[in-house]
Amino acid sequence: MTITNQTSLRAAKRRGLYARWRGLRMLAVVALVGGALAGCTGEQFQKGYILPPGALEQIPLGASQDQVLIVMGTPSTVATLDGEVFYYISQRSERMVAFMNQKVVDQRVIAVYFDKNRRVRRLANYGLQDGKIFDSISRTTPTSGQEMSYLAPLFKLLSFN
Repeated sequence: MTITNQTSLRAAKRRGLYARWRGLRMLAVVALVGGALAGCTGEQFQKGYILPPGALEQIPLGASQDQVLIVMGTPSTVATLDGEVFYYISQRSERMVAFMNQKVVDQRVIAVYFDKNRRVRRLANYGLQDGKIFDSISRTTPTSGQEMSYLAPLFKLLSFN
């Protein structure tokens, strides 16, 4: 083999190694930038009661208060309006970027109403729809009265705005 052939062979090997290192360096940079951007992605936050899937379906009208406690657990708060009422309160919020403020996505108050015999009289799943308290089970907005005056402060307490 001649000297020029050996030199060109070595040069070709160096170019190949350089190209590989350049490719690995580029891959490392892309992975680093991707990891940094992944740290800035949004987060979701759940506060308060987390409703187990299918829990409301397990509580028929007329069920006992003990059955409600077994299925739903301890309520967030209890009220005595016309009989006893269990309230399960939750809020879900998110922020799009790690350093920004949280935005409330959903607020829920699940109310289980009992009669004087401690049997379930009514179930309600209150949420905010168009800025008004809305019961998604009966599809109604409650009129003002004792119940409304008790739920409104709960929603105000949960909101950060």
